[in-house]
Amino acid sequence: MSTPKIDVQVISSGILSDDVLMLGESLLKQWRIPAQQHLVLQFGSFRHAVTIVPVPRYEGLRISQTLARRMGIFSGTPLRLQYQAASRTLALGPLIGVLISRDNPEQSEKPFGDITMFCRELTDACRSQGAYVYFFTPNAIGASLTTVEGWVYSKGWHRMHLPAPNVVNNRLTSRKLENRPIVQQFIREIKHRYGAHVFNEKFLDKSEVFDALKRDPTLQKYLPESHLLQNYTMLKSMCSRYSSVFLKPVRGSLGKGIIRLTRIGPENWQASYATVSGTKRQSFTSLVKLFSSIAGKMKTVRYLIQQGLNLIEVGGRPVDFRALTQKNATGKWAITSIVGRTAGSQHFVSNLARGGTLSTVKEAVARSNLPAAQRGDASARLSKAALDIARGVDAYIPAHFAELGIDLALDSAGRVWLIEVNSKPSKNDNTPLKEGKIRPSVRMIIQYARYISGF
Repeated sequence: MSTPKIDVQVISSGILSDDVLMLGESLLKQWRIPAQQHLVLQFGSFRHAVTIVPVPRYEGLRISQTLARRMGIFSGTPLRLQYQAASRTLALGPLIGVLISRDNPEQSEKPFGDITMFCRELTDACRSQGAYVYFFTPNAIGASLTTVEGWVYSKGWHRMHLPAPNVVNNRLTSRKLENRPIVQQFIREIKHRYGAHVFNEKFLDKSEVFDALKRDPTLQKYLPESHLLQNYTMLKSMCSRYSSVFLKPVRGSLGKGIIRLTRIGPENWQASYATVSGTKRQSFTSLVKLFSSIAGKMKTVRYLIQQGLNLIEVGGRPVDFRALTQKNATGKWAITSIVGRTAGSQHFVSNLARGGTLSTVKEAVARSNLPAAQRGDASARLSKAALDIARGVDAYIPAHFAELGIDLALDSAGRVWLIEVNSKPSKNDNTPLKEGKIRPSVRMIIQYARYISGF
């Protein structure tokens, strides 16, 4: 039976005591909730003993002001209701916490910078689905690990103390923050103590992804040859097999620090470096000289060395594709969107931060140099690859993911390749937001949160 969505009304504490709830009579009958008996009210990590008084011809729930304050909810909040007879628990929720990197209380209109609009959108989507969301940073986790100082939106942004959530969407943008002891301890504690679910719980390293996916024979066709670059022998071996190779920082993002090596003669090589202002090039008369120029960097940065691909192009600019895959209302991977990304004129990486432009898959393919025979089913092949890879990440990497940005490429023969998998797909640069409009990707986050939390 699907969980009903009800409006929670807050009543003055002088009229209603903290241990009494008033609930529509029809809901009590439908869910066989016993009236006038001791039950446990549950909201995230919050637990409170209550009795229930039925109210005829009424569809909602009334609670006292003091109780509402302890739970961190406002009057008129729509929530899902679930009764667990075995434990005599009346659960409200789902309570979703979004873990973000930073907040700025001085900026009352945009406390979360570039992702503030996304946070508003998520709040609106939660209201329409009967879920409750708040946003919090690592600094907001309480010492007891059972409460959090989170931000909620109700006619403006407010900070308040809230229970630990049923579901955490980890949107931290740095490994340093993610690895903080308080964050790791909080995640372990709420999973263990309250059965909470945490998704996108960690960053992915490029080498970790390729090593994991190599274990599945059905995924190998998508994987360019890739190794952790450890010495000159490996560089020489890869450069003897391919006319171009890429060196990618294992922990890089947004195209930072990528080096493309291209053979320009029998012994001569050119290194192209991705920088913010464009591509910088340097020529070397031997591979040994090239290696000695990057050996210094290798002391602090681990590189993945990868077979160079002959990508399709639009007007001489390489094109790749970003697929957003998400788990849906039944916990299955689905494609939310795929966009084409064409590199900027001075760049060989397609990130928007580097002047890349977005288009539909159809437009990108139609304008590219892909042979006509390969164009018709390009979109379907990209979709299949993205779903195969998302399921592979789930199967071979021991962590909980529900949203993955999967970067794919088509080569000039029409073959689909994996470029990289991103476990923290950006919320501020991929699709323009329209005021009041809720994107499918945002709705999907809540549908999945409802699925895993049982609401």
